[in-house]
Amino acid sequence: MPEDGSQARATGMSARAAAWLAWSACGLTLVMIVCTVVLSLLNRREAEGSFFLIILLSCVAVGGLVATRRPRNPIGWFFLASAVCFALQSLALEYATYGLITDPGSLPAARAMAWLQAWIWVPGVALLLTLLPLYFPDGRLVSPRWRWVVGFALFLYAIMAATSALLPDDARNSGLVNPFGAEELRPVLDPLDAITLPAYFAVLFAAAASLVVRFRRAASEERQQIKWLAYAAAAVPIWFALNAPIQAAFPLLFSVMDTVIIGAVPVAAGIAVLRYRLYDIDLIINRTLVYGALSLSLALVYGGCVISLQYAFGALTGTGAQLAVVASTLAIAALFNPLRRRIQEFIDRRFYRGRYDAGKALASFSARLREETDLGRLGDDLIWVVRDTMQPSHVSLWLRSDAPTGRGGESWRLR
Repeated sequence: MPEDGSQARATGMSARAAAWLAWSACGLTLVMIVCTVVLSLLNRREAEGSFFLIILLSCVAVGGLVATRRPRNPIGWFFLASAVCFALQSLALEYATYGLITDPGSLPAARAMAWLQAWIWVPGVALLLTLLPLYFPDGRLVSPRWRWVVGFALFLYAIMAATSALLPDDARNSGLVNPFGAEELRPVLDPLDAITLPAYFAVLFAAAASLVVRFRRAASEERQQIKWLAYAAAAVPIWFALNAPIQAAFPLLFSVMDTVIIGAVPVAAGIAVLRYRLYDIDLIINRTLVYGALSLSLALVYGGCVISLQYAFGALTGTGAQLAVVASTLAIAALFNPLRRRIQEFIDRRFYRGRYDAGKALASFSARLREETDLGRLGDDLIWVVRDTMQPSHVSLWLRSDAPTGRGGESWRLR
């Protein structure tokens, strides 16, 4: 008993220490973000930089919550540490810009901050893009054989940090050249930098592959966790591939969507690790597939109708632009519900076959239930539906019997 009590006190102290450390890191990051905003205003930076700080807030909030709730899981600490690195880089950039360009000589250690911002992003990238997928969601590697990937990744990122710290370049096109860069080392560092780039992409591919391997080996709950992260992460490259027209036409909308899509990744990871409403992801994926395909189909139909009807009305009346738009809008309104039902049925049949078959079986049983009068056949049908939809290991159906029991009670029989 005394040993159990001391162990409980030690666990409680470690949990309190983890919570204190996590929220201290959150507070430090928030202070750096505030200082970065103030300095960016003094440096007259463009407003789009503020959206990156909102993404940092997402990482900080999720990291602090996960680290306090699951202190033994490194995922929360990965988010916190990466947020500290990126916040420190932003602060160092604005600090050095003010101390070296906006008001030269006004701030101490401005050259050191210019050097710091040149390389501090490397550990942040390593934590988010490599270590987090390798250890997601339970904080352990898929198998001990993946340790060599971690070792190689850490070695690679150390080389990348050293290269960034020693090259006399302006990596972010900010007007700040690395003040401690060594021009004499460029013949060595430039080829090394070219070699590390393909190795970096290979490490990213290996980290993503570990999630695929984990998903294939995982049980149902862990698969749901991986689905959350994969759903949010998959939206990022899709957005990068399609966002150029939005950025050109609507810069503010682009910044907002960019923030929401990228900021959703840590939120999805936090939901997965904390196991909050895990199985909602199936509905989210289903609705995304349905309404994504529906929006694309309607856009193609609308564009085709507008172009074809403009030619048709133009040939008949000479002014067919407005009529083409009106007719196309009416056609889209008429097609919306039928097309949505067709797409929903196709996606359910293609990607959710078990649920689709279960729904068909239940619908068929409901139709027979309204027409069938033989209780014996209904019992057989009910057992068949339960076996086909829920697939239990054993099914028993108890039916109330009209035969008296001799004690005034109810009689039941087993089928």
